[in-house]
Amino acid sequence: MTEQQDTDHNSGVSPVRVAVVQFEPRVGVENLKANAETVEARLTAAAEAGAGLIVLPELATTGYVFETREEAFAHSEAVPDGPSVQMFSRLAAEHDTYIVGCVVERDGQKLFDTAVLVGPEGYIGRYRKTHLWNTEKLWFTPGDEGFSVFDTRIGRIGLLVCWDIWFPETARIVAQMGADIICIPTGWVWTPPPLYDASGVCMAAYLTITAAHANNVFIATADRIGQERGAGFMGNSLIAGTNGWPIDRIAGPDEDTIIYADVDLTAARTAPIWNQLNDLHRDRRTDLYDQMLGYRGRAPLPR
Repeated sequence: MTEQQDTDHNSGVSPVRVAVVQFEPRVGVENLKANAETVEARLTAAAEAGAGLIVLPELATTGYVFETREEAFAHSEAVPDGPSVQMFSRLAAEHDTYIVGCVVERDGQKLFDTAVLVGPEGYIGRYRKTHLWNTEKLWFTPGDEGFSVFDTRIGRIGLLVCWDIWFPETARIVAQMGADIICIPTGWVWTPPPLYDASGVCMAAYLTITAAHANNVFIATADRIGQERGAGFMGNSLIAGTNGWPIDRIAGPDEDTIIYADVDLTAARTAPIWNQLNDLHRDRRTDLYDQMLGYRGRAPLPR
């Protein structure tokens, strides 16, 4: 463990056990009930293991690979009144924890790939995926509400979804908005080989590590596993520390598991880099480029 990976829940300003859930949901309306039961079981297990913040994979209650727009609508729900979000809220209240899930959100005739944050007091907020991957463009509308960071009693929680992590601007902006941790439901699909390096780690995991390191922020990514209608999924869920290195370990490509990390969340606001004279946020040349990269959705917060 490093100095940033505090395992003592009696020390630190905002100690919390973070959990990322990795499993295999299944697409199809006939599988919605089974998916919900599986998700509830995983959330309960993580909460009973002491997790105060739990992240689920992208579209964990519905599966991912839709064949038609009509089918995508059949898997959709309103936010926050739909069954998945209500289930997340119930479990968060029962276990006094925070949960980040991801659902097919229906808003009139539009669909969004939406991450939601709930806590012990109920629904907190949502983030509609900004960057759409492949056939997602056929079902979903690109996010229209900007980026989201929410103040909670354990710290500031930022949200992104999957493909967003390929765009360095996203983590940078959310970190500048003051996030202590960025939670990312993912469904990383197989791409042209090599899928993994010799250690069994995929490029998306390295992008997560890089974004955490480059922004001095905790990042928790929860991926799914298995194959669905010809698409394979990468696994490799992880929780990265503010120095970028994975805390605990990176989940295996096909592993049904929950990864945990005990951290002091607000340590992200003062995390040192290498020596006492370097500070990634202070050292940015905002005289040459805008602090928020031109984003006007929210003012920066000090870190």
